[in-house]
Amino acid sequence: MHRVGNLIEQIAEPENLRIAFYKAMRGKREKQDVRDFQGNLENNLSMIHRQILDGELEIGDYHYFKIYDPKERMICAAAFRERVIHQAIMNICDEYFESFQISNSYATRRGKGTHLAIERALENSKEKGIFLKLDIRKYFDSIDHEILKMILRRRFKDGYLLQIFDKIIDSYTTESGKGVPIGNLTSQYFANYYLAYLDHYIKEELRVKHYVRYMDDMVLWDNDKAVLKSNLGKIDKYLGEKLKLEMKPIVLNYTEKGLPFLGYRIYPKGLRLNNRSRKRFIRKAQLYSMNLGNGEWSDRDYQRHILPLIDFVSKADTYNLRVSVFYKGIN
Repeated sequence: MHRVGNLIEQIAEPENLRIAFYKAMRGKREKQDVRDFQGNLENNLSMIHRQILDGELEIGDYHYFKIYDPKERMICAAAFRERVIHQAIMNICDEYFESFQISNSYATRRGKGTHLAIERALENSKEKGIFLKLDIRKYFDSIDHEILKMILRRRFKDGYLLQIFDKIIDSYTTESGKGVPIGNLTSQYFANYYLAYLDHYIKEELRVKHYVRYMDDMVLWDNDKAVLKSNLGKIDKYLGEKLKLEMKPIVLNYTEKGLPFLGYRIYPKGLRLNNRSRKRFIRKAQLYSMNLGNGEWSDRDYQRHILPLIDFVSKADTYNLRVSVFYKGIN
């Protein structure tokens, strides 16, 4: 694998830092820390510029909070200054992470995403009769720091950049030497890159043709259950020995029974919402309508939230559900 270097100066470029600032502030313009940073923008960007080049970046100013959508998660949000740094790094490093990804991986990548993952899963469910659904137990919390640092060194050789990566990795743990924080832009790249090694093993060593991964949700398809069971054993061994990860209980079933994937249930003839997504849609649609009705949100705020929600459910057979929610006021 070709290792890349001489990236730190590109990351520290004033124009790159300025672009990173504007990316980091999207949707957060009214937050006080963003306004404070913007109020002294040139000095703040100049300070980051010097710290990057001098190898003196301070990392680890985090704010922790829980979310419950769709399940309880602990989110670790970096201070705005660090979010600018993360954006600046990935503005430059994105292409080098991207070049190692296979076409069957869909999370946190330009030109990919949930909808394309669903489309490919639907195509595979039409072609093959049996699926094997895999998921990693507490994935972000289980990423091994030493393995992550090692594989980053296979991709990058810039010493200062690797020091920054090490600082980011070491700034957070769930247990000794484990975990990357849900909420950091860098974590999304690290986590996707970490499992890209499994992707290459599945495609190049196991020769699996029908395969989709969206972060740690993975599906393999075949017409032979024995082939899928054999691959399961090999994948489980690879995860344990090479990446120190553990799988959740697997789902092995016929495609006609429906594949649970990314909030849908995928059948050879189409999509349905799963029960959790259905309840989430009803709850959020009612909440958004209430926020609009009581004046908490403007029409623009309401549209910004409701349109992605409608787009998500519209991919499935949900016409009657949408009519019930928006025109009949279902409870």
